[in-house]
Amino acid sequence: MGKRGNGEGSISRRKNGTWRAEYTVYTAEGRKRNTLYGKTRREVAEKLAKAIADRNGGIVYDAGKLTVGEYLDRWLSDSVRDTVRQRTYERYESIVRVHIKPTLGRIKLKTLAPAHVRGLYREKLGAGLSPRTVQYIHVTLHKALKQAVRDELIPRNASEAIKAPRPTKKEIRPLSPDQARAFLDAARGDRFETLYVLAVHCGLREGELLGLKWEDVDLDAGTLAVRRTLSETRTGHRFEAPKNGKGRRIKLTTGAMKALRRHRKAQLEERLRAAGLWEDHGLVFPNQVGKTMNAKNLTARSFKQILERAGLPRTVRVHDLRHTCATILLKVGQHPKYVQELLGHANIGITLDTYSHVLPGMGDGLADAMDDALG
Repeated sequence: MGKRGNGEGSISRRKNGTWRAEYTVYTAEGRKRNTLYGKTRREVAEKLAKAIADRNGGIVYDAGKLTVGEYLDRWLSDSVRDTVRQRTYERYESIVRVHIKPTLGRIKLKTLAPAHVRGLYREKLGAGLSPRTVQYIHVTLHKALKQAVRDELIPRNASEAIKAPRPTKKEIRPLSPDQARAFLDAARGDRFETLYVLAVHCGLREGELLGLKWEDVDLDAGTLAVRRTLSETRTGHRFEAPKNGKGRRIKLTTGAMKALRRHRKAQLEERLRAAGLWEDHGLVFPNQVGKTMNAKNLTARSFKQILERAGLPRTVRVHDLRHTCATILLKVGQHPKYVQELLGHANIGITLDTYSHVLPGMGDGLADAMDDALG
């Protein structure tokens, strides 16, 4: 057999009578020599031909000595940081550091198998973690390995073959119209009364309310623009884009406009009383010196006290006011598409899935409607 050209690899016989082939690949770490083994020359030649074809076709799966832990650190810094919201990055980083690396971190990335992943999930469930938390672990690991496949470090995603535990769907607990009225009555005179009015009337998220600025409010036009959300990160408060990455414009109710006018007047008086202590950041709902408001303080110092005065369970959350808004609108017959746009959901499927408990009753009149239409 003639001499092979450069880059075509070489085949030689070993002392024990078996055969080996060597060829070169170029990895992220530079040039590397790979070796293949077989019992016969023909077997090794076939393996070499396939390896050379894969290499020349760009299908080179070689993560070298990279461990799962090292890869995940690289993934977080190169692929995740600055591409998602800071809180999302911190959640991924925490899952990697606390749950994935201690179990899988020392395994070589190229040898990671479905059995390893299955073992991780079983270990976490056995330690008492909820199925929802294990599902978050699955989502994080799947995203990371999907990127590794795209980067041609590995040929397959080891988590693809594993079915993550299915968490029990959380039942939302919106207030009834009567409860919502009782809550808003009890909120009268509270420093954050208008925040709660906007939550119920307009369905804004808590972070969107705390990130709202007066420049976003046009009381003459009766509109409000959602342009940012206030996130609480490890390094402090941070303004970020709304959850779906896009802003939205909301038509204000009469009640919301009246509440905002009262609130603006009260805030101007508050600024005068605070004198030199006030820091003007243009926020609609700041703390008592004009700075960003802490969500936990809002709940502890205002929201829970209002619940008590209204005779409502202390388990109700600020976010449940948003659910209350959506549920009321759907029950009075508003189209889910309009509700989706009001809430800022990325697609209507999220709205339909979240509020499916409301939708069955909305279809009770379908048969009568068809009878009326066709006589």
